[in-house]
Amino acid sequence: MTDTTNTEPTKPHRSQWADVWDQLKAHKGAMAGGVIFIVIVLGVFIGPWLWPYDATFIDIRARNQGPSFAHPFGTDQLGRDTLARMMAGGQTSIAVGLTAMLLALSLGSFVGITAGFFKRLDGPLMRLTDLFLALPILPLLLVMMLLFRDPLSSAVGPERGIFILIVIAIGITSWMPTARIVRGDVLALKEREFILAARSIGTSNSNMIKRHILPNVLSPIMVSATLGIANAIITESALSFLGLGFPPDFPTWGRLLNDATQYLQDYPERVFWPGLAISLTVLSVNYLGDGLRDALDPRIRGR
Repeated sequence: MTDTTNTEPTKPHRSQWADVWDQLKAHKGAMAGGVIFIVIVLGVFIGPWLWPYDATFIDIRARNQGPSFAHPFGTDQLGRDTLARMMAGGQTSIAVGLTAMLLALSLGSFVGITAGFFKRLDGPLMRLTDLFLALPILPLLLVMMLLFRDPLSSAVGPERGIFILIVIAIGITSWMPTARIVRGDVLALKEREFILAARSIGTSNSNMIKRHILPNVLSPIMVSATLGIANAIITESALSFLGLGFPPDFPTWGRLLNDATQYLQDYPERVFWPGLAISLTVLSVNYLGDGLRDALDPRIRGR
């Protein structure tokens, strides 16, 4: 009697995140964007420890120099090394982008999950979202900066006060798209069988949100996070470029761009470096978000 049992080894079960990683690796733009973004982050946060010049060191004898071996990006009108100021400015711009993104993501996820899960709160919260979407964002940001800049600077210091104000201003004016996306996913999840089964065995609302709803809406939240970083960096750069951001002696990419416009005709390369840094950072984050959106979408994954 022959044994007909199948003795072929079974393939180990692959997790969902392994499939997501495989899909993300196949997206060349996302991988290139991720590498560029990591290089920029490491450069601005580790570079100052390796670079011999300080961003605030003034050397009048070396002012307005072009690119050289000693100063690859040249120097400004006070003789400060432009590369050192680019790295210091990148720390501030990226820190603002990450912190403002976390605030906007927290607000948007909370409003979206609450509106989608609790039917009675859906109408008021969505009308609040529509109200914020109808507000003119740039004039609102300018008004907030003008009203609260001096009180916060007096209370906690100029740099810290402006940082807190910019983060709050960007965060409370950019949570609405995340709220709408998360709400739509929660409304669809509420009709799934596993949610109905969890409700039938008496699972509380808080446990249902933590164990079933929140893990299943992480995909749009992660995509919104990557795109939110780019939006926050652009907004902070715009405010600094308009002179409403950090103090003039506190470098950010937007402030460096503002300072460089005064010497545009004589030293055009000063505009190029901060503009290139902002463009590369935003472009890399957008490509990474595009790849994450495709990788986390089960309808696209595997194509």
